[in-house]
Amino acid sequence: MIPLNGFPALVLNADYQPLSYYPLSVWSWQETIKAIFLGRVDVVSHYERTIRSARAEYPLPSVVALKEYVPQNRRPPFTRFNVFLRDRFTCQYCLGAFPAHELTFDHVVPRSRGGRTHWQNIVTACTRCNLLKGNRLPEECGMRPATKPFAPTMQHLQRNGRLFPPNYLHESWRDYLYWDVELEP
Repeated sequence: MIPLNGFPALVLNADYQPLSYYPLSVWSWQETIKAIFLGRVDVVSHYERTIRSARAEYPLPSVVALKEYVPQNRRPPFTRFNVFLRDRFTCQYCLGAFPAHELTFDHVVPRSRGGRTHWQNIVTACTRCNLLKGNRLPEECGMRPATKPFAPTMQHLQRNGRLFPPNYLHESWRDYLYWDVELEP
């Protein structure tokens, strides 16, 4: 039998879109049950598994929707992970795709040359390319980023996040994760 921690719930905003695609917005079964009893969510779908209390039995929710809409138009925080997500986990110099633990971020204009640590000066780089570029400007080493660095929107990061599906997808989640995918005739 699968342990209860193997039954997370997909969390949708009040508009029935996931709060986040990458990482995917999921709650543990405990968080989900608590939110249900506090009246913060509506249950959209259930697993075939139940939990029991002393007095009742409850089906485990697989998809819940928040009752109050959480605005998503805020600016994404400047984090290493969000830089990688903006650049689709791809080295901007060699265009190789890498897992996050094999990536670094590179200052296009090195800090020692007056470059600052912000969206418009940081790109994703593999370790090899970062070492190869070193403390030089792109024109000095002939290594220009494939994409000019920019400050992404939350929508941009969400769109990129959809390209990296999580390892676990319950079938009740699919309608809410891929609602904008073109259907085959």
